[in-house]
Amino acid sequence: MSIYERELREILSGNEEILERVTKSCSEEETKKYMKIKEKPFIVVRAAGSLGIADIVAIRGDISFIVEIKVRKEKEILFSHEGGRMQRKAEEMKERCEKASILPIFAYRIKGMRGDAWRIFTIKINGLQWKSKELNSVIPRLEKTGNGNYIMRWKNGMKLSDFIEIVST
Repeated sequence: MSIYERELREILSGNEEILERVTKSCSEEETKKYMKIKEKPFIVVRAAGSLGIADIVAIRGDISFIVEIKVRKEKEILFSHEGGRMQRKAEEMKERCEKASILPIFAYRIKGMRGDAWRIFTIKINGLQWKSKELNSVIPRLEKTGNGNYIMRWKNGMKLSDFIEIVST
């Protein structure tokens, strides 16, 4: 497990020590939003192996979701790179999440970024209900290129602090 997977797992679990560390360079407003997760934390487990469709699973009584984590120095990730493996994985994730009515989340962190370095994305999933359906409608979607490949632009994602505020209400 990478340090960034661990970081996101601990944030969603409401780990106060990690929350204080990651919010040191955040604005006061972002820090307040991050701290809300302590009121309604998730149980977060690592998804087994790199061949799965996600890195972590977050579970709580009112909502559960799977998370694919990407960490780069660059501010854009084109899924057709790496021989198209990321593109195929995203398509499989969409297909399996629709069958299981589970919300898929893509978490993108820029290395060395100060402030709220995480951004959250999703893809359109049919058949979701309740809070999952609401989140799927407000979280920015992965964009597609002219060739139909997914692309994640960090600047277009939802701040993790905003995501936490939404799931904590």
